[in-house]
Amino acid sequence: MAEVALRGITKSFGATPVLKGVDLDVADGEFVVFVGPSGCGKSTLLRAIAGLEEPDTGEVAIGGRTVNALSPSDRGVAMVFQSYALYPHMTVRQNMAFGLTLAKTQKTEIDRRVAAAADILNISDYLDRKPKALSGGQRQRVAIGRAIVREPQVFLFDEPLSNLDAALRVRMRYEFAALHQRLKTTMIYVTHDQVEAMTLADRIVVLNGGVVEQVGAPLELYDHPRTRFVAEFIGSPKMNLIPAEIVEASVAGATVRLADGATVRVGVDAAGARVGQPVQLGVRPEHLSLDGPGDAVAATATFVESLGAATYAYATVAGSAETLTVQLPGEVRVAVGEALSLRIAPDRAHLFDADGAAFRRQV
Repeated sequence: MAEVALRGITKSFGATPVLKGVDLDVADGEFVVFVGPSGCGKSTLLRAIAGLEEPDTGEVAIGGRTVNALSPSDRGVAMVFQSYALYPHMTVRQNMAFGLTLAKTQKTEIDRRVAAAADILNISDYLDRKPKALSGGQRQRVAIGRAIVREPQVFLFDEPLSNLDAALRVRMRYEFAALHQRLKTTMIYVTHDQVEAMTLADRIVVLNGGVVEQVGAPLELYDHPRTRFVAEFIGSPKMNLIPAEIVEASVAGATVRLADGATVRVGVDAAGARVGQPVQLGVRPEHLSLDGPGDAVAATATFVESLGAATYAYATVAGSAETLTVQLPGEVRVAVGEALSLRIAPDRAHLFDADGAAFRRQV
């Protein structure tokens, strides 16, 4: 196992900058997930760690050793890609053993490692099958097994579940978590799916436009996003944002006015805000209620989804074109066209300035 340290990593493709000075520390044995929209640089950063992309500037260190000059095979990493990349003419056993065979590892050692990896991944019964006889999930396990047999210091996963159907992705998320618990090896995982990130990660790295927006534990990012981008990206459905302006501000909180004149108290440190300053009020769908504490926002239901365990009401805010997503208990019935009085508890609301920076929420 090994820690990973990145210092000042930049990378451009032609005139297009992809990474713009990334600094990051991944602890020994940690499961870290890179998330962000397409083109944010998450896969490029992973490939820079693996040695498949050479940074323009910066240092990559694994286990305290700078590895910029080392080939991928000498870095002590193993990478699992989105595509399984299995050899169709080889059996599962041969696919898993291929890298070790090329390295001229002794056959007894190859057999030991393949058997151990197959046992961990529950694919021992498939060792003599060829890939065409396997399901998508089984093929992905073989690809992971091929990485495990190398006994790397660091595992790198590049969107490994994106080719699987929704139900299988849920099952494989559990298996990745169990694998990390069993191996206790440093793992870095790239995904565009923030649900995967929330369920798997010890820490999440949110990337946007080649820079790190925020790093933290899943619930830290969910409850205390530092920017509007992180607030919207982490959470499903995403956070609601309502234009407003400051009418009163202090270290103890802020009062903001919405387009229809309604005022809402927000529990943030707003000591630096000024009266009349434009802001955005942020509130997650599950933190809007019909009868809870806090100030009320007038809205009208425009569409309703009843999903059994939860009801999602989509509503327009009075005096604004904004549409809010409201998550309610499944037994709650809301009709299209119904006037709603949505309550926002001060300690559940967020506030963002015009540049997207969050006001610090009261603990």
